[in-house]
Amino acid sequence: MSETVGRTGNTTTRSRNETGEKGTTLKGRRGTDAPPGIRGDTTVADKVVAKIAGMAAREIPEIHNLGGGMARAFGAVKGRVPGGGSDITRGVSVEVGERQAAVDLDIVIEYGASVIDTAGDVRANVIQAVEGMTGLEVVEVNIAVHDVHLPDEEEESEQGGGRVA
Repeated sequence: MSETVGRTGNTTTRSRNETGEKGTTLKGRRGTDAPPGIRGDTTVADKVVAKIAGMAAREIPEIHNLGGGMARAFGAVKGRVPGGGSDITRGVSVEVGERQAAVDLDIVIEYGASVIDTAGDVRANVIQAVEGMTGLEVVEVNIAVHDVHLPDEEEESEQGGGRVA
């Protein structure tokens, strides 16, 4: 079940894999006359782009966390459940097209950091990481600053688990 868009040279298709997840397929050339590096197809799932963008955003030192209030609250509960782990894509939304991707990030920055400078650093790092790792062109990185982390605020994960030990 895939929609194919033919192009000359390298072609790109939008497809769904067996689990129904959307992704982008970069079509290579076929046959022995094509260089080995471009024989066959490469599929990049939306979740892969979201993980790359989440990791790249977290690499910026002024970023305290990703996600809005509710997403962080659910993430904190999920992190306390054994095997729940942390979700690297929390606060990250992506739209992946045939050759391009758009990224939306919800961030929490550290107090004292310049919002404009931090947003620019995040954009540059996300674009470099996504384009470098997937070959997709990132057309935009939209950033919503949901909160500022103050130095004296306790972390949700550092607080006690309740009244009973």
